[in-house]
Amino acid sequence: MPAEQDRPTSADPRPLTGEPLSLDLLNTRWVVDGPHDLLDGLDGLTTWLRGAGLADRCPADEATLAAVLRAREALAAAVTPPADATALNDVLDRGRVHLALVDGAPVERVEVDEPAWLPAWLAARDYLDLLRRAPDRVRPCANPACVLHFFDVSKNGSRRWCSMAGCGNRSKAGRHYARVRENRAG
Repeated sequence: MPAEQDRPTSADPRPLTGEPLSLDLLNTRWVVDGPHDLLDGLDGLTTWLRGAGLADRCPADEATLAAVLRAREALAAAVTPPADATALNDVLDRGRVHLALVDGAPVERVEVDEPAWLPAWLAARDYLDLLRRAPDRVRPCANPACVLHFFDVSKNGSRRWCSMAGCGNRSKAGRHYARVRENRAG
C-alpha cells in the first residue's frame, strides 16, 4: 500500500469547501446531480486531510478513514434536529487537551488514544468551539435538496445558502420562472 504522501490526489470536487473543520467534514457528502461521498476511499480521505491541513499530522489509512466516518456520522446526528450528542461525545472521549506552561507561554497539546482518531477528534472539538462561539450561526443550506452546512460569518447573520452561485442561484431562478409562468397564466 503506498504511503499517504505517495497516493495520487485530485482536486477537491466538493461544491463547498473552506468551512470550519467540523462542517468541512460534514460536507464530505453532497448532492449535485446525485449523491456523492468524498470519503468513499483512501484517495478521498487524502484529499480531505490535505484540504484540512492535517496531512502532515494524520495517516491516510483505513483506521483513520473509519474514525473520520464515525465522526462525520456523529456530527450529522448533532446538527440534525432533534440533536443527538451521544456519538459525538463518544468521539470526544477518544482524546483530550493537555495544557502546559512552556517558556512562559501557555501550550495546548491534543492527545488521542490512537493516531487514527486525531482528525475525528479535532473535528468534534471544532464543532464544540462553533457552538461556544455562535450556535445560531451553524446552519444547513436553505435548499431542501441540499445536505451541506455552513457557519454564517456574514455581518448581519442572514446567509441562507451554502453558496449563492449554487443553491442561492437555483432558488432565485426558480422564483423567477414561477413569476414568469404566473404572469403568462394570468
